[in-house]
Amino acid sequence: MVETKEIPYARFGFDLDDGIPSRTAIGLIVLATDHTIEYEWRTVMSLPGVGLYENRILNSPDIRPETLRQMDELIAPGVALIRPGERIDVVAFGCTSASMVLGEEQVFNRIKAVRPEAVCTTPITAARVGLEAMNTKRIALLTPYVQEINEAMASYLEKRGISVVRIGSFEHPDDNEVARIDADSLRHAILELGQHDDVDAVFVSCTSLRLVDHVASIEQELGKPVTSSNHAMAWHALRLGNIHDKLPQFGRLFTV
Repeated sequence: MVETKEIPYARFGFDLDDGIPSRTAIGLIVLATDHTIEYEWRTVMSLPGVGLYENRILNSPDIRPETLRQMDELIAPGVALIRPGERIDVVAFGCTSASMVLGEEQVFNRIKAVRPEAVCTTPITAARVGLEAMNTKRIALLTPYVQEINEAMASYLEKRGISVVRIGSFEHPDDNEVARIDADSLRHAILELGQHDDVDAVFVSCTSLRLVDHVASIEQELGKPVTSSNHAMAWHALRLGNIHDKLPQFGRLFTV
């Protein structure tokens, strides 16, 4: 028979603080094919008291209107799995083109169905708010989308007070490969579109495109504001969560 040894055991009392999201708790819906948004948001949101909580939903890597509409029924179940039973102050939906195809109000309705207390944003919402906050009205739109989506997005923005005066696209519908478009390609396209006198700012649409690490240097070279889906939505989510820290290392928008 093996002799057992009694191990001293202690039970301790404890106090609770507000946890990681002592200032704000932000929920983010990420597309299954997205390689970029989590990296860029964590880069921006490594701030004291800011909690970032994510969940992914299924989507097709082939970005077309018919595949974008398929996400509609997945938004609410996806949001429901973000920190269930605990406080969420802001919920962001991480797809620019789906927000436009479905409509911002429809996206918000899906979020509010399970998180009625949260304020909401999408990339297209945040871009509009951010461009207006920087007093820019005439933009160049850069995307990886096919022409049909580009034209629809330009029309969508025009109806909401943002004048799209130029459009450029990589025209590559595979979302997995869009995430690998390199920094030099992005910089070249932004500078080409933004150099014209009729352009006040450049908006880079698509959460897969990588801008955050380079936005400040591109703005310095261009001499005009530049923002993207991830960049604008991170700024807007922080502001909606009452986080007003100025972060000039991430470009002009983060000083507003």
